[in-house]
Amino acid sequence: MSMETISVDHLIVGAGFAGLCAAIKLDEAGERDFVVIEKDSDVGGTWHINTYPGAECDVPSQLYSYSFALNPDWSRVYSPQQEIWEYTKRVATEAGILDRVVLDTSVQNSTWDAAQQRWIVTTSGATYAARTLISGSGGLSEPSLPDIKGIESYTGETFHSARWDHSVDLEGKRIAVIGTGASAIQLVPELQKMAARVDVYQRTPNWIIPRNERRFTAIEKQVFRRVPLAQRAVRAAVYATLEGRVPAFNRFPVLLKAVEAQGKANIAKAISDPELRAKVTPAYRAGCKRILVSNKWYPAIAADNVELITDGIAEIRSGSIVTTAGEEREIDVLVIATGFHVTDPPIAQHVVGADGRTLAEQWRETGMRAYKGTTIHGFPNLFQLVGPNTALGHSSMIFQIESQVRYVVDAVVTMRRTGLATVQPKLEAQDSWTGAVQERMKPTVWLTGGCASWYVDEHGNNTTLWPGQTFTFRQQLSSFDVDQYVVTSA
Repeated sequence: MSMETISVDHLIVGAGFAGLCAAIKLDEAGERDFVVIEKDSDVGGTWHINTYPGAECDVPSQLYSYSFALNPDWSRVYSPQQEIWEYTKRVATEAGILDRVVLDTSVQNSTWDAAQQRWIVTTSGATYAARTLISGSGGLSEPSLPDIKGIESYTGETFHSARWDHSVDLEGKRIAVIGTGASAIQLVPELQKMAARVDVYQRTPNWIIPRNERRFTAIEKQVFRRVPLAQRAVRAAVYATLEGRVPAFNRFPVLLKAVEAQGKANIAKAISDPELRAKVTPAYRAGCKRILVSNKWYPAIAADNVELITDGIAEIRSGSIVTTAGEEREIDVLVIATGFHVTDPPIAQHVVGADGRTLAEQWRETGMRAYKGTTIHGFPNLFQLVGPNTALGHSSMIFQIESQVRYVVDAVVTMRRTGLATVQPKLEAQDSWTGAVQERMKPTVWLTGGCASWYVDEHGNNTTLWPGQTFTFRQQLSSFDVDQYVVTSA
């Protein structure tokens, strides 16, 4: 039985912050013939999927939200997962775009058809023929599993932090957590309260600074509701504060010693055992890996029922973990908190360009690269949100997403106005953009800080982060520069 082919102007993949933003802004620009496909059962992306205990944002919510949909009702400075998810759902509902969102639908294959000048996208539900393909599939969407001998032979309960199984009773259990990154530092303190024992396996410690957390008062919320300008001012202040940190990351890493002092004070306050202090103190410059914020992690690690294990894992057996030091520790539940596929996004395997190669194959040769982090030579009419070198280590990704969406919408409107069928960046434009970004990356802490991080790919390039101020990124994507593109007319 052949699936019907649905013809649509724009197909958006993913209904997280990026995909929803693209849908809302296309709709406002009069480009209403679009479909958003989402592999999960609801909108919200990362904030719908990650429901592990203690999940919350580490960027203040006043900035981690759309500029066009301020929320006067945030409960705290850093909002919990449920609240952020409900916010995305409400914004999408109020914008009136949910009628074009198709849930429980994943991309199986998308191929550029030169004859039709369209993307032919096969999904688990239907086949689409789309003039443009806008990928908002996200950098933190596909869990990365560790390559550990025997992991498949474990017979107890096991799940990744991003696929939490709430049916498992954790009360009084012996739990092992592999990983000490951004998710682990939020979930371990919650597990510590209920487990008989928590074994935490750490490869490299992170710099973790105190979280300036507090609840918003009823009066503040009233003011935000009645005087939107007051909330804009708070947002601007948060933005300016975070943006002020950029020189320390990209020019003068020595300035990050102040962060290291904060991190060490955070350790000293909660941990008295000198041996444990040494284990959790990083030996690299702060900022080289993502700087984390928590007031609960160190007290949890110091608790009697938690053990931090820094020996490697030799193998996993049916009911235990064996360390490289030869110690076998029995467990009831295995929690994997080892992050996501960031420098090798799985969506790239399902996108076939003009020359018949997948995006994954192209990127395997060159590393991830895209013009302005958004468009890719050889892939006409493909727009990648949260693409190469657009992510941040210091501020809100929503700012970057809005900058990219503005560029994409301007591209689409320009194509409509000038009768263009296809656009793809000139190879020299893409190469010179990528070269300039990598040149700016050289003095940054991400390459000089003495650590291995998920920011850096197998070629030794940081293809993940933007190396400058976010306002320069926005400025450079403020309008669609058609002169940098190979175009064909309709």
